[in-house]
Amino acid sequence: MQERLVSLQAEAIKQIEEAQDLKALNEVRIAYLGKKGPITEAMKAMKDLSPEERPKMGAVANEVRAAIQEKLEAKQVLLEQNAINEKLESESIDVTLPGRPVQAGGAHPLKAVIQEIEDLFIGMGYEVVEGPEVEKDYYNFEALNLPKGHPARDMQDSFYITEETLMRTHTSPVQARTMEANVEKGPIKIICPGKVYRRDDDDATHSHQFMQIEGLVIGENISMSDLKGTLQLFAKKMFGEDREIRLRPSFFPFTEPSVEMDISCMKCGGKGCNMCKHTGWIEILGAGMVHPNVLDMAGYNSKEVQGFAFGMGPERIALLKYGIDDIRHFYTNDIRFLKQFQQM
Repeated sequence: MQERLVSLQAEAIKQIEEAQDLKALNEVRIAYLGKKGPITEAMKAMKDLSPEERPKMGAVANEVRAAIQEKLEAKQVLLEQNAINEKLESESIDVTLPGRPVQAGGAHPLKAVIQEIEDLFIGMGYEVVEGPEVEKDYYNFEALNLPKGHPARDMQDSFYITEETLMRTHTSPVQARTMEANVEKGPIKIICPGKVYRRDDDDATHSHQFMQIEGLVIGENISMSDLKGTLQLFAKKMFGEDREIRLRPSFFPFTEPSVEMDISCMKCGGKGCNMCKHTGWIEILGAGMVHPNVLDMAGYNSKEVQGFAFGMGPERIALLKYGIDDIRHFYTNDIRFLKQFQQM
């Protein structure tokens, strides 16, 4: 039996040395050290030996098992290291290769225009104020001199959620809230950018959801000349120093008097072309002096303070400023369109 054990040890070590991977090595382990392996069977047969031979054979069997186990563990470490080395070699990275270029983004053209307008008015001492897009009917209409049943409400076809709640149709409610929250009724100088919503068919010049920026100034001795000077500065900064403006009478329920502001055509310089429909002028925004009723409802004394307000659509400004022909380009996220503005 001793010779058989020594022979098994030699066979096992030879097969261990010949194993090329961990799977083959595990098969050798099972074949020689498993429950049905020859060494286990030899150890079970020791019960038939005499009491004097059993200790000797037991020692030999343990030595053989230990020798095989030691070789198995050493071979396993070697094979595992070889597998790691092969994987590292196959997955190696050539650090001398050039890196993949990172695509740099740019400001969305509409966002860029809004930021430019904000920076301009912040430089003039205005504060940027925001408000809720889901608005109460009171702030959207009534506080702006548009009581229930007023015919001018039809000018703004609205998305109503309940009878007293709607998606705001302009950013003027932010002005109403700001005036109401001004407990001391001191001067105000703000612009209110944000999204507004109206029931409209989407086409090249209209959208059911669009941006609006409105401005409000309230204080003592505020006059129409202050409004004109502000709008003139805005036009020159946004469209060029050679731009001229004109104010035409108009109607808005929350201002009196009300005006529409036009700028001289930046394409033809006022001579007349297809861009300005051969008039030499392009309509930009609406404005006017804050209606006394709006001031009184907000808690101001309309006999002591005055104010002016204006409202513009950043989409229209961007269309004119960059020669864009369709407002839908701002919302469809066509990468070919947006790439043209990466340097902005």
